Amino acid sequence: MEILIAAMLPIALVALVGFGVGRKFDLDMQTLARVNIYALLPALVLTSLAQTTLALGSAIAIVATFLLNTALLYLLAVGLGRGLGLAIDEQKSLIATTLFANVGNMGLPFILFALGDAGLERAVVYLVGSSVMIASVFPIVLKGAGVRAGVTFTLQLPVFWAAIAGIGLQAARGAFPVPIERSMTILGQGAIPLALLTLGVQLARTQLVFGRYELLGSVLRLLVSPLLAYGLGLGLGLQGLDRQVVVLQAAMPVAVNSLIWVTELGGDRIRVARTIVLSTFLSVFTLPVVLWLSRP
Repeated sequence: MEILIAAMLPIALVALVGFGVGRKFDLDMQTLARVNIYALLPALVLTSLAQTTLALGSAIAIVATFLLNTALLYLLAVGLGRGLGLAIDEQKSLIATTLFANVGNMGLPFILFALGDAGLERAVVYLVGSSVMIASVFPIVLKGAGVRAGVTFTLQLPVFWAAIAGIGLQAARGAFPVPIERSMTILGQGAIPLALLTLGVQLARTQLVFGRYELLGSVLRLLVSPLLAYGLGLGLGLQGLDRQVVVLQAAMPVAVNSLIWVTELGGDRIRVARTIVLSTFLSVFTLPVVLWLSRP
């Protein structure tokens, strides 16, 4: 429980500040989303990838498991969305909440406190794979205007080029000039707080009534995803700490940034905000169970 409090309480407190601001002022959600997507998030991705050290063998297996798990979850979300007769925006939102896990600002501290530095190193590898997918494939999927239009949109996103640059710098062991590094660090440090504040603002305008949609999104994220990750990890030969970290990252609740992307690319913001809240609350109970069951 101490681990959960250390990981979740800061998230809740910052979102609460956003809730208060959202109650007092009429803020433009689109502007908040664009500041994050086009200014802060690229800096966070760039600095994170440039500074990451990857152990090649484990990294490839971890990223491969993540990609396969993401593909299966996407197919499942699409099938369920169509089978349940959800509206287009609701289908987009279900895809977003199913694929977009909080592997950064919740997954990293949770795994650090639970599994130590060795676990954190592997969790960062998972985050790298997630960051690249978010910068490249996710906009294509959520844009819903065809592959060509999606690719065109993705190529216009600074976060995509930030991911490419970060991977290149890490591979070449390169470094930024000090002023650029400091400016990127300052910008990147603002991405998660602004995302949490945006969540709070959205919640201030959202009636928190949870129904089958929010429950379905939470179950897909918290239960189905780690089960799939465990099976895929076994199939790909992941063992010990590698497999445990993959399963734990796959079990994280819906990412706050999913609201940012849905706001920019289309979807049901209200349902996404509700699913973020419900999945985060339920993860207080599911994460300890997943941590215990995933032990080597």
